[in-house]
Amino acid sequence: MNYRKRILAMSLLVDTLLMWTAVHVGWRIAEGETNIPVSYQAAVFLALAGSYHFFAFKHQLYKRAWSYASTGEMTALFKTILFSVMVMTLSEFLFTGSVIGEPAIVTWLLLMVTMTGIRFSNRVIGDMELIKSSRKKKTLIVGAGSAGIITARQLLKDRQTDLTPAVFVDDDPRKHQLQMLGIPIAGSTDQLVEIVEQYHIDHIVIAIPSLSRYQLDRIYQICLETGVHTQILPRIEQLMLEKGRMPKLEDIQPEDLLAREPILLNTDEITDTLTGKTVLVTGAGGSIGSEICRQVCQFQPEKLLLLGHGENSIYTIEMELREQYGAEIDFIPVIADIQDRERMFQVMEMYKPSVVYHAAAHKHVPLMELNPHEAVKNNIIGTKNTAEAATAVGVERFVMISSDKAVKPTSVMGATKRLAEMIVQHMDTVSTTNFVAVRFGNVLGSRGSVIPLFKKQIERGGPVTVTHPDMVRYFMTIPEASRLVMQAGALAKGGEVFVLDMGRPVKIVDLAKNLIQLSGYSLQDIGISYTGMRPGEKLYEELLDADEIHEEQIHPKIYIGKASAHNVQEVYYVLREYASMDPSLLSGLLLDIAHHRVVGQEANPIAVNQ
Repeated sequence: MNYRKRILAMSLLVDTLLMWTAVHVGWRIAEGETNIPVSYQAAVFLALAGSYHFFAFKHQLYKRAWSYASTGEMTALFKTILFSVMVMTLSEFLFTGSVIGEPAIVTWLLLMVTMTGIRFSNRVIGDMELIKSSRKKKTLIVGAGSAGIITARQLLKDRQTDLTPAVFVDDDPRKHQLQMLGIPIAGSTDQLVEIVEQYHIDHIVIAIPSLSRYQLDRIYQICLETGVHTQILPRIEQLMLEKGRMPKLEDIQPEDLLAREPILLNTDEITDTLTGKTVLVTGAGGSIGSEICRQVCQFQPEKLLLLGHGENSIYTIEMELREQYGAEIDFIPVIADIQDRERMFQVMEMYKPSVVYHAAAHKHVPLMELNPHEAVKNNIIGTKNTAEAATAVGVERFVMISSDKAVKPTSVMGATKRLAEMIVQHMDTVSTTNFVAVRFGNVLGSRGSVIPLFKKQIERGGPVTVTHPDMVRYFMTIPEASRLVMQAGALAKGGEVFVLDMGRPVKIVDLAKNLIQLSGYSLQDIGISYTGMRPGEKLYEELLDADEIHEEQIHPKIYIGKASAHNVQEVYYVLREYASMDPSLLSGLLLDIAHHRVVGQEANPIAVNQ
């Protein structure tokens, strides 16, 4: 006999003994008689026991986990005992022709006390163990709605977790001073700091899956004041799928705190652009390029060309996409350098793509300050090679990834991206291909961005290095950036510069503070060190220059600009002469052209015509 059957047999035996005792004691208490015929007691007992076991199996009493018993289990047990006593009473009437009510009432009361007592003892003992356990962290749950109640119930049930719910906070004043599952709702999120101190809270769980990023950021900033580790509940669907198991609470990520909702795509326009087409992505192994590949695959292109000069990164993204999409899409890895003009023409001629997403570029500002020649070769010449090769084979759409640093640039990287924009805009005037540029702010989590750097510094024990306390940047997530690229390609008519409405800029020092707290440390533990601004950096970034802004907003989150390309002759001069230039001269020249300071200066030898 297995364990489950032994438990069932033991339960049946105990319940049967309790019923025999209740019948016997019931008659003695109610009637004061000790000489009741055994045959009479046996008949009444058999009626009670038979009906009880019938209703017990009907209500599945022996399949319930009584360690987690609640009102549902109590209701089922109450019905079972009540119906079985009623059947016993009816049997007594049929057997004797009369009914004595007192023994039946006493029997019912005895069964209710003994059976509920035994069954709920496990629940009571378990709850007492949870309360007494010194290792449990007192947890405050933000949100006393359905998700918060589910979280509290799961924490109470899960003996393995080191969290125990101690108090709720909720912004609905009608819930204040009430209790849920015996846990008080102590106040609103504005009172969170005081409530944490009052209840000696060790952990906070934000259990409102429907929070917008604005609301989450507001609540999290209050949580930061408490110095208590804060986590967030997974999606409510995940809770449902866990089937009684406590889901893993998630640490809040920096992108969760961006005060901006994600961009929504017009999928019909993108479907028309990509489905069944051949698509080429340059820089496909990079952070942005690889995410563009993932997003493109959702629209079922016929072929996807993964172009990059690093074999390891191209191999990685190819294997990932093949594993997910199998034979649905023809993935073609292409090892090539965009600086190799002949190779780019060869690739374009061989595969004749319909859409090109040009994500390959050098993007690190300080490195490009020291290596302006490489910035020119990759960002300008590489873009020119790719664009002219696309024109030669009649590509329908060419989308170049640009940067907010291309606006009034103060760095070599920003200047080369602006000059690359000018190349693309010029190509649109001499080609049947629709050429557009898309400007991004900083991308969270991309290789070389501040988030990975800050995480490494925190892992080493700090300090986190920030260049300037007043430095601000626009931020977006990698998926958002990639979606914007795809939407821009679908909306392109030619020559535009598309810009995402990226919300409010974020202070870098605030981002550093948030990340320290998100990692479970205090500012005193890690510390922040100011290193001073690096060459080429500026305190704030812009997305469009004043003369580039169009009032028209062609998408709820996308603006359109018409940056001028009238300095393109000076750009071509740079491409002819850059190799022989001194690095400092080249850097200054790039910035002059980007700022339109060269045009019309006849005395300047670089203002030449081509």
